[in-house]
Order: sequence, then structure tokens, then C-alpha cells
Amino acid sequence: MGSLSIWHWLIVLLIVALVFGTKKLRNIGSDLGGAVKGFKEGMREGEEAPDAAKRELPKNGGTVDVDAKDKTSSNDLR
Repeated sequence: MGSLSIWHWLIVLLIVALVFGTKKLRNIGSDLGGAVKGFKEGMREGEEAPDAAKRELPKNGGTVDVDAKDKTSSNDLR
């Protein structure tokens, strides 16, 4: 019972196309392509990030004054 031949793979592909339909398979393909494209753009931005990390510290002793806001509501704490 070795590996599957090309005819086995063609039959499996035909069954998958019948079950899901060509439109749904096309949508899945375009979604997957968009995800890969977004991943590549993120990797390029990640390579550029060390340049952004070389920013100067503020003159007031190196601290940044920021107002932190709590994202949880009082109902979530019960």
C-alpha cells in the first residue's frame, strides 16, 4: 500500500471541489494569499524596527509621562 499515485490525488481533488465548490475554494485561496502578503509586509517592517528603536530619550531624565487607561469595565471584575 505504498504512496498514492497521481490518479489518487486527482480523485481527491475532484471530491474536494465537489464538496466545497469552486467559489469557496477560490475565496480560500485569495484569503491565504492575502495572509501571506500581510506576513511578508510585517517581516519587512520588523527588519526596519531597529532604526526606530534608536530614537533619543526625552530630556526629563529618560522617563515618558503617559496616562494609562484601564480597558476592563467594573462589570468584568465581578
